[in-house]
Amino acid sequence: MRKSTNQSLKPVTTRINNNGNLEIGGCDLVDLAQKYGTPLYVLDEATIRSVCNDYKEAFSAYPKVNMMYASKALCTLATSALLSKEGFGFDVVSSGEIYTVYKAGAPMKKVLFNGNNKSVDELTLALDLNVGRISVDNFLELSLLNEIAKGKNKIANILLRITPGIECHTHEYIQTGHLDSKFGFDLTQIDEAVELILTEYKNIKLHGLHAHIGSQIFETKVYYDEIEILVKELARLDEKFGLKLDEINVGGGLGVKYTDKDLPPSTYEIADVIIKSLNASVEKYGIEPPTLFIEPGRSIISTAGVTLYTLGSSKQVPKGKTYQAVDGGMADNPRPSMYKADYLAEIADKPSDNPVQTVTIAGRFCESGDILIREINLPKIEEGDILCVFNTGAYNFSMASNYNRVSRPEMVLVNNSQSDIIVKRETLDDLVSKDLIPDRLK
Repeated sequence: MRKSTNQSLKPVTTRINNNGNLEIGGCDLVDLAQKYGTPLYVLDEATIRSVCNDYKEAFSAYPKVNMMYASKALCTLATSALLSKEGFGFDVVSSGEIYTVYKAGAPMKKVLFNGNNKSVDELTLALDLNVGRISVDNFLELSLLNEIAKGKNKIANILLRITPGIECHTHEYIQTGHLDSKFGFDLTQIDEAVELILTEYKNIKLHGLHAHIGSQIFETKVYYDEIEILVKELARLDEKFGLKLDEINVGGGLGVKYTDKDLPPSTYEIADVIIKSLNASVEKYGIEPPTLFIEPGRSIISTAGVTLYTLGSSKQVPKGKTYQAVDGGMADNPRPSMYKADYLAEIADKPSDNPVQTVTIAGRFCESGDILIREINLPKIEEGDILCVFNTGAYNFSMASNYNRVSRPEMVLVNNSQSDIIVKRETLDDLVSKDLIPDRLK
């Protein structure tokens, strides 16, 4: 089976240039750090396009596929515009993500609004902007959505999100398909929801079912199980209600390679499993082949991203670790502290030097748990060296904060030796721009 971009540790354009420095997208990383400052998020356009092509080619054997990028992994105007040009729709989970893809010019009919506690304002915005599908998560949302749609004399086109009862072997915080989950209708609740739609909620049109079984998935068998459950439910609902649903959304969740020990399947392996399972299940249960929605996020954007830091102070614990500090940390990458996530890193100005020391990369924030990488082997470190941490495109910017009142980093998109700012670095004035002092304190 062919390899795909999500199985790479580094962006596809990564190389050592004539200056002896790391280069991505034709741009010297040391030069980028000097030009834009650090911490700095860097995204490689060629890698994003490469993984998009992987997905489109891998799923080309199935005639009815809607590719939906899961925006929560990274949502900016530039990335939304780029992915829209690649033909992807968008899975969004908030009014902010809806508005971002709208402002980026994405066709709203190719947007699906997901989430477990959508507000009235968010559902209203989705209807006003003519979002293509709303993935309804619970009974309250069904009622709210019907009421809002009725007031606007509109029909809300929906999928029902279900919990299929599948538990993939990933971190417990990113498992979303097992029975004890905050997401979706339990299988025993589907009939009640369908009856409400058919008898009471006249401003809702049900098109199909949606399930999501987790994130950073390395298994393939779980997709067989998920698809059989979804197709079986379509057949059962047709038999019981005469309801011919023609869409299934299998979620995303394909893993990526953060370190050498990670062995994610390729997009081609996943596509092969999903398509074979879907064809077999359709034949087994005697229904027409449904339109397939798939919503990769991390596997689209993660490998394309790196984060650059400037190395600063160090501390040698007597008979213990050497801590090497950088000028960022848990506020620009909370994943190590949240998920115990591992990363690969290199010194951008010494990529060819042999490792001579083992250090723990510590962040600059006032938390003992602010550790980015534990015990990594690196060449001799000098103050001012640039550290490049790989595979940070997904969930780093999305989950970044202003903890310790620190500005969030800038983000640049690189391609063909050109770099463009796509998210400006926050200024000190930005940090206080929303603050107010009551008159009585002045």
